[in-house]
Amino acid sequence: MSSIPEGLIRGEDGQLRCWWHGSHKDYLHYHDNEWGYPVKDDFRLFEKICLEGFQAGLSWLTILRKRENFREAFHHFDYSKIAKMGPDDVERLVQNAGIIRHRGKIKSTINNAQRAIELVEEKGSLANYFWSFEPPANERPKALNYETLHQLAQTPASTALSKDLKKRGWRFVGPTTAYAFMQAMGLVNDHLEGCFCRAKAEAARADFNL
Repeated sequence: MSSIPEGLIRGEDGQLRCWWHGSHKDYLHYHDNEWGYPVKDDFRLFEKICLEGFQAGLSWLTILRKRENFREAFHHFDYSKIAKMGPDDVERLVQNAGIIRHRGKIKSTINNAQRAIELVEEKGSLANYFWSFEPPANERPKALNYETLHQLAQTPASTALSKDLKKRGWRFVGPTTAYAFMQAMGLVNDHLEGCFCRAKAEAARADFNL
């Protein structure tokens, strides 16, 4: 039997997948059905950029397992509603054990919702804005293996996105956070070569239209 390339693991179903889901049932579902598939829904895009900010210093699995609590706490990431939240809401959320009780990140979510409204007024949608930062093919690796992926914590495209968001007043949107967002929302396909989801994600990207 040939050896499995570094960074891939074989599931109980016999399929090869990226290693990082660790066979946790909920994380595996996220890997197979969400991560890397293109998204144009503005609420989902806003949710992800905010949750990536909350993740800083933590694992995504921690955030994923609290995601429904976050959705309930933040109006399912309807930024028009979040933008109206005030100091009393911040105090209430700081006491909410179902989310990450980081005052700065809670306040930044409200701030970012206000900035999102401004962005939609200018660009028409968050999708129009975020997808304008999809990197060109010549900025992408020719083959994506485990070693290459570990060199992609931030890229020219994610640095440009981070810089522009910060210029617009967004918070907790550094280049590493921006790249994790791009990976998850399908602006790039970072499923490893050999992962059975790579071809599915690439097909979804090929069919994607704003």
